[in-house]
Amino acid sequence: MPDWLLAPTLLWMGVFFFAPLFLMLIISFASRGTYGGIEWTLSFANYRALADTLYLQIYFRSLVFATITTALCLLLGFPLAYHIARAPARWQGVWLILVMIPFWTNFLVRTYAWIFILRTEGLLNTVVMGLGLRQDPIEILYTDAAVLIGLVYGYLPFMVLPLYAAIERLDVSVVEAAWDLYASGWSVFWRVVLPLVKPGVIAGCLLVFIPSLGAFITPDLLGGARSMMVGNLIQHEYLVIRDWPFGSAVAFVLMGMVMLGVVGYLKLSGRKM
Repeated sequence: MPDWLLAPTLLWMGVFFFAPLFLMLIISFASRGTYGGIEWTLSFANYRALADTLYLQIYFRSLVFATITTALCLLLGFPLAYHIARAPARWQGVWLILVMIPFWTNFLVRTYAWIFILRTEGLLNTVVMGLGLRQDPIEILYTDAAVLIGLVYGYLPFMVLPLYAAIERLDVSVVEAAWDLYASGWSVFWRVVLPLVKPGVIAGCLLVFIPSLGAFITPDLLGGARSMMVGNLIQHEYLVIRDWPFGSAVAFVLMGMVMLGVVGYLKLSGRKM
């Protein structure tokens, strides 16, 4: 293919991706003006400020939330993806449509739906109290548990789809050979199935971990002010405090964390940079 065919794509990426990114990088070394503007006094002050315990705790909380979300999506998504991949061909399409149906609705609308489900007088408490399982409503909205529920719900399809693609290509005869050699169920899964579908597992974990790390809608709506993550911090710095230089520094540190995840993915999958 002629190299000049790449010119439109490279031009688009340069104008709408790399140029704004470079501008944000320069702004991250500036300082906030008196009334929220930008003063072009370049320094590393914004990055040094991120060493404060408060911001380190926010980064750590974001890492913990993203890790737990990824683990839960893997635990829930692997059996579902395996079932879809081993279902009759006429049912696989139906299952995949059911997995992708949430994408047909705006993410913000779906998050608001969870507010109506989890709030004190919501659907969950109505059912639980109606069945006589509890006398008092469950206080789950605006907690870390609500944030995890929203994150897992939102990003579970990103785990299921790559897992399905990997499991669907799995050679069944290899699994049957392991059973014929009297391998236990755990050995078949750990020594045969998992290594063969490892690219799908790694891709799914990466697709869930990265957006979970920078999520801000779900923590803001389901967690409230008590569950601030890095995405909420960036939004707060840009739109509330109007400290664009510090918000840019927070964003670039987050980007560095994401890049570490991508490099780890490439190493685990055996690919070269």
